[in-house]
Amino acid sequence: MQNTNFGSLFLTGFFDSFDIGWLLLFIVGAVIAFLLTFVLVRKDFKNKHGSYKEMKDRLVAEAMAESKNIRKEAILEAKEQELKLRGEFERECKEKRTELQRLENKLNQKDENITKKSEELSRQQNALKSKEAELESKLGEVKQQHEKMLEEFEKVAQMSREEAKQQLIDTFIDEAKKDAVGMIKNIEAEAKEEGERKAKEIVSLAIQKCSTDQASEITVSVVPLPNDDMKARIIGREGRNIRTLENATGIELIIDDTPEVVIVSGFDPVRRETAKIALERLIQDGRIHPARIEETVEKVKKELDQQIKEAGESAMFECGVFGLHPELVKTLGRLKFRTSYGQNVLKHSIEVSHLAGVMATELGVDAAMAKRAGLLHDLGKAVDYEVEGTHMQIGADLAKKYRENHNVVNAILAHHGDVEPKTIEAVLVASADAISGARPGARRETTTNYIKRLQKLEEISMGFKGVEKCYAIQAGREVRVMVKPEQVNDAETLFLAKEIAKKIEQEMEYPGQIKVNVIREWRATEYAK
Repeated sequence: MQNTNFGSLFLTGFFDSFDIGWLLLFIVGAVIAFLLTFVLVRKDFKNKHGSYKEMKDRLVAEAMAESKNIRKEAILEAKEQELKLRGEFERECKEKRTELQRLENKLNQKDENITKKSEELSRQQNALKSKEAELESKLGEVKQQHEKMLEEFEKVAQMSREEAKQQLIDTFIDEAKKDAVGMIKNIEAEAKEEGERKAKEIVSLAIQKCSTDQASEITVSVVPLPNDDMKARIIGREGRNIRTLENATGIELIIDDTPEVVIVSGFDPVRRETAKIALERLIQDGRIHPARIEETVEKVKKELDQQIKEAGESAMFECGVFGLHPELVKTLGRLKFRTSYGQNVLKHSIEVSHLAGVMATELGVDAAMAKRAGLLHDLGKAVDYEVEGTHMQIGADLAKKYRENHNVVNAILAHHGDVEPKTIEAVLVASADAISGARPGARRETTTNYIKRLQKLEEISMGFKGVEKCYAIQAGREVRVMVKPEQVNDAETLFLAKEIAKKIEQEMEYPGQIKVNVIREWRATEYAK
């Protein structure tokens, strides 16, 4: 048992000794191989490193040589370019010097010419001064001779210089007046003949194309009753019905002894028409009490507002005027219920629009503007009982408010001559208004106003020097003025007629025109014995 263990231990030690030897041998061989490899690699690296350095030196040498060649070429090229530019510059300088020399010669020549002209002008001025001095001396001599002659003339004529001058002026003035009177008569005769012919043609054509009916309503309306018992029902118990109607419409009901008639009175035509229609409907219905009255009045007001709008639109379309502001259309429609001198204002406005349009067409001016201004010229009469001022100013303010053309505003202001018309259309509107208001049957005028106008006409005519008496005839269309023949000569009668007509235009308002006829009569009386 012990022998066996000893053998095992021996074998184990042998093999362990064998492994260590080989391992050492392997390690020594590896170290030797590494050293040999290192020596060989180092030698090869040194060889290669030497060849790279030589290549580097060779490339640097070649680059240096090539850069020297390029530099030489660049220097040569720059020198050639410099020589070329220098030659061009010298050539341009030579050309400029030549041009400057030419201009200098030209300026020198001009200076010489100016010098020569200046010397010539100086000589001429000296000659003129000498001639001027000579003329002044001669003028002094002529003045002396003239004074001597005047003194001799004064001695001979026994009249001073101022007196002779005044006498000469008076003679010239008399002759000029006579010549002027003759020329004025001829010009006026020709102008009057041509103007009357043309005016008659235009006015007659305008009137032929327009004819409207005239109304006779003023500030009252009459409502017929079926019987007198209806008056008591309209008044109501303790006057309740009539008070309710008056408060609701703003007008006055006049119930008097006139049989079967009630009078509706008020200055507002729309309110008056509202009251009239409402009363007629209440009478027809038979139910007359405060609640029914208020209901009927409100209903009539709405219907009249619609009628007013339709009337304004109808007038606008009838005249061919478009683009009016809706408020202007309503205001225009209110003129349907407005009268002036017994003439319906809306119909009058339509007529004026047509007349102005026709005359504008004949004269070749803006017919559309004339028709527009003619339709709106009496716009202020629709509200003149509510707003202070003349109907021209009220209408112009309304037109401005709703942005109407300034020419339309001027035509509204100027259609009665209170403002100077700025356009031909404004003059035509004023003429059309006069034609519409002045033709027979268009308007009615009270006797008092008629008499006052005639008296004013005669009063103005009598206010001139030399007038003996005057008479207004032809319903105020003509005034005949008799002058004193010893105070007014034939030439002055023409100027007197013009002065009277001018004063009438300034101080009076009248439709159409007034003829001023100045008459000078000289009578010689002798008795045979």
